[in-house]
Amino acid sequence: MSIDWFIMESVGQTGAAIIALTIVWTCNREGERINVTRSQVNLKEAITKGETSLGIELGSTRIKAVLIDQSFETIASGSFEWENQLKGGYWTYSQEDILKGLQTAYRELKQEVDRNYGVTLRTAGSIGFSAMMHGYLAFDGKGELLVPFRTWRNATTGQAARELTNLFQFNIPERWSIAHLYQAVLNEEEHVPRIDFITTLSGYIHWLLTGNKAIGIGDASGMFPIDEASHNYHATMIGQFDDRIASKGYAWKLEELLPKVYVSGEQAGELTEAGALLLDPAGDLQPGIPLCPPEGDAGTGMVATNSVKKRTGNVSVGTSVFAMIVLEKELSKVYPEIDMVTTPDGSPVAMSHANNCSSDLNAWVGLFREFSEAMGFDIDSGKLFSVLLNKALEADPDGGGLLSYGYLSGENITGIEKGRPLFVRSPESHFNLANFMRTHLFSAFGALKLGMDILTENEHVAIDSILAHGGLFKTPVVGQRIVAAALNVPVSVMSTAGEGGAWGMALLASYLTGKASGESLADFLEGKVFKDVEGTEIAPDAKDVEGFGAFVERYKAGLAIEQAAVEHLLENGGR
Repeated sequence: MSIDWFIMESVGQTGAAIIALTIVWTCNREGERINVTRSQVNLKEAITKGETSLGIELGSTRIKAVLIDQSFETIASGSFEWENQLKGGYWTYSQEDILKGLQTAYRELKQEVDRNYGVTLRTAGSIGFSAMMHGYLAFDGKGELLVPFRTWRNATTGQAARELTNLFQFNIPERWSIAHLYQAVLNEEEHVPRIDFITTLSGYIHWLLTGNKAIGIGDASGMFPIDEASHNYHATMIGQFDDRIASKGYAWKLEELLPKVYVSGEQAGELTEAGALLLDPAGDLQPGIPLCPPEGDAGTGMVATNSVKKRTGNVSVGTSVFAMIVLEKELSKVYPEIDMVTTPDGSPVAMSHANNCSSDLNAWVGLFREFSEAMGFDIDSGKLFSVLLNKALEADPDGGGLLSYGYLSGENITGIEKGRPLFVRSPESHFNLANFMRTHLFSAFGALKLGMDILTENEHVAIDSILAHGGLFKTPVVGQRIVAAALNVPVSVMSTAGEGGAWGMALLASYLTGKASGESLADFLEGKVFKDVEGTEIAPDAKDVEGFGAFVERYKAGLAIEQAAVEHLLENGGR
């Protein structure tokens, strides 16, 4: 019996017509909901079968977990907010917070899966972990952390960095793991003879969950120089280091301390029972899931912006800011302002990394929030940022003669060893809100600009495109215009820019299990992930470029003021 016959027999011809029209109207009106329901059914099946990839990134202010499907769309996410702390003279995060944040981000993601799809997350097709690069995590033979985690933000390794740069004839920044290790040697720290293993934050998490002391080549390139031909640590430099410290009589050799290097697409272990329980204390997550190599946030930024091909680059904006340009050839000489690292598949990359970017800007926005609350207004965070940032577009091109340094920590590019945030103006400066906001935006990219000028002006590095990502670009246009003015190249933001490093890490995990035979990472990203992704490009405006240039000259001239603040303004304001 057909439904048409049933309706006719029950209500007659007129009633049948009304019901039929109602059904058509309802289907049209609810088509989107029906499609979503069908999609949810398909995603539920994909989640159950493990046709997904999980990426978790431990950033400087947030730990984020992202689950994606085989179309590289985000299914669910979770996060944990945290901040580094200055303890014992070192910027650090505690082991307790590392594990708490990891578990919290995963638990939130798992709850979202249950809430949206009605299924308990038990497996994934692949997993990857990433984190802020560099730093120093040193363990003894029992796996005990010997000293608190020393992050990239510490500017305490100047002597070591200078000596190693001279020894290797290769720039060793203060942030790099080898600089931290050698500084500990120079300081004759008591823990050094007992070291069995050193790694980065991503390598630490990977080790906990797999038992494998592994690291992706991009993150490894921020620990120790990489030989492009062998895709491994530079053997000659390893020998030079061992010779340099031979008189100390340590029982270890450097190569024995470092994690094994993997390139993207290689399996770097699988989730153990202990690892599954650590990530998911509820016990639902099953072991045996393959893991891709752990990577640094620079590598995931390149992946998330499709910037792993030569002559491409990206700018990542957060607590720190860095620009990464994939090179066609080696630089002509060593520059202390430029890091030489690699893409996740091992291509050479020139990296201009500034320790300070958004923290001081965020602090000023927080002050405006306090004022608005004191006036009785409860303003949405997104709107507050949008209003204040857009005021910068109304400003004088150079920021009205104002000057700021958002140095919450030392800044290696400008040679400032300690953090002293400053805002400076002269009686003749044009002091208003628009110029104030423009100046702080300019300042966020001031040190980065000095590093990038080396590449473009001294080395004549060709850049076809710059992709930008980070929270600043959630406000349309403003951030792009400022970065375009700073770098004097067109800057694009893709519709995926808000996905961030955790999404980039999930893509690397997906590449592990989803690549075709012989398919390069660049081809995988270009032909599959970003094939239909849209973006917006903003070309540099001549007035903005000229204005930023004037600001940078003022910025360089004023560094003596910043240095004086370091020398005369005591820690904690002299308390």
